[in-house]
Amino acid sequence: MSTSVIEPGTRLAGRYRLEERITDSGGSTLWKAIDEILARAVAVRTFDPEFPRIAEVVTSARAASRLTDPRLTQVFDADDSGESAYVVSEWVAGETLEKMLGKAPLEPGRAATLLYEAAEAIAAAHEAGLAHLCLSPRDLVWTTGGTVKLLGIATDAVLADRYADDPAAQDVRGLGGILYAALTAHWPGPPDRSSLPAAPMAGEAPRAPRQVQAGVPFAVDAIVCRCLGIEVPGQEPLADPAALAQALRGVPRTPLPLFAGLANAHPAPSSPPNSTRAHRAPAAPPPRRHEHPSHGRTQQQQTRQQHGMPPAAPSSQRTAPAAHAGHPPRAAKGNNRALLGVAAAALTVIVGLGAWALSDDDEPSGTPGATDKSQASQPAKPQVTKLDVQRVTAAEELTPAGGPDTTIPKRLETVIDGRTDGPMWETQTYRSANFGNLAKGLGVVLDMGKPVRVSSVKVAVPDGGGVLQVKVGDSPSPGMLRAVDRVVTAPGENTINAASRPTGRYVLVWFTKLPPNNKGKISEITVQGSAAG
Repeated sequence: MSTSVIEPGTRLAGRYRLEERITDSGGSTLWKAIDEILARAVAVRTFDPEFPRIAEVVTSARAASRLTDPRLTQVFDADDSGESAYVVSEWVAGETLEKMLGKAPLEPGRAATLLYEAAEAIAAAHEAGLAHLCLSPRDLVWTTGGTVKLLGIATDAVLADRYADDPAAQDVRGLGGILYAALTAHWPGPPDRSSLPAAPMAGEAPRAPRQVQAGVPFAVDAIVCRCLGIEVPGQEPLADPAALAQALRGVPRTPLPLFAGLANAHPAPSSPPNSTRAHRAPAAPPPRRHEHPSHGRTQQQQTRQQHGMPPAAPSSQRTAPAAHAGHPPRAAKGNNRALLGVAAAALTVIVGLGAWALSDDDEPSGTPGATDKSQASQPAKPQVTKLDVQRVTAAEELTPAGGPDTTIPKRLETVIDGRTDGPMWETQTYRSANFGNLAKGLGVVLDMGKPVRVSSVKVAVPDGGGVLQVKVGDSPSPGMLRAVDRVVTAPGENTINAASRPTGRYVLVWFTKLPPNNKGKISEITVQGSAAG
């Protein structure tokens, strides 16, 4: 069965009923469909029989299905064993950044927040060995549920037959281009990837955002330039999405609006980078017709539930009290008072949520001089101290082409001997910063002897320019540990804060990218925290 004869109503695998053709280009078709078993909307991609890379797309989709970051579009199913190959993924309802920018550029703090989320999501994909390579403002969606979602990880590159010698640099450039667009409403990348106006050029490079849009902070402008290869005196280009996320963590960021994207909600499923991603919006039904089942409640209802508030009454009950037990409705004056009361209450909730969001910006709690009377009766928090390490072992995750690094099991105890001026733990010297494609990560696992709650990890290194990551959990296996955070190293002591205060017996500290000398070295590691109990 070829794509050309598949029509609405066709069922694939006995469960996916195709409803609406969204895009049809490049030898594949994207559909809105219904998973009849789970009763939910899904996006289904089908292929012409002559499409040359069906197996590669299905393989990349299966790899993407193992990603767990909620900001990446989830892949549910992929199969090429039958008559019709297909890929089934999450149906994303919301507003693409491209459409948002058709109205006006974003305020710089909100643009930084949006791209911080996107950079972290792409960094998580790179950690799993996957890349995007085709990033544009069409791929970043602010969903009707109030979350960031990135479309097309791993699969869009195969659909477009796009490859890169340095996927990390390619995706950093794509993320930098999206941030440029968010700040200026101009697109500095290939014109086929966005309908936004082209960025003004200065020779071969786009003009810096501050030269296009007033009010862009110097720090944010510098980050964009470092992504796009525009020289910034005294600062190196950003090498990968994790480094971009780290840089954005250090600039002022504004919480995204509570109700962003709700007014103009429309479906935004993944599609090839060369397509226009046009969607036919329904004329009569409200936007909630296209919501994913997980967004069945309104954002206000979800927020009230999260904060322990009783469910809000339906709007029809709030605006005009219904007659009960024979009592007539109240007079208009009473209605006005009810409306004013509801408006005041709603304003109080929104202002309170805004204040809460502003205070929850990856910064440690407990500002000196600040007192929270609501916590006065709560038990004292466990004191954060330096934690003892019982044992140190080597950790590595190899690629299929790699072999064990025979250097990393040596000098393990030097990372906890209290000295930074003596012998130190180190790796072999590799051909490149990505371990010559022989490994994905090399480091050490600290066995704390019992579960602990980690607040921060201080790592002393002699060389800058590498990427260190910390993971915590109850298994010494790197793949079983939860990623906490990462940092681009500077010579000396580097602090990796654990804002979520993860618990576990094992703490992994490893290089996911080597310094420019292609050799990883650690002279001392200090874990700060408290007992898990």
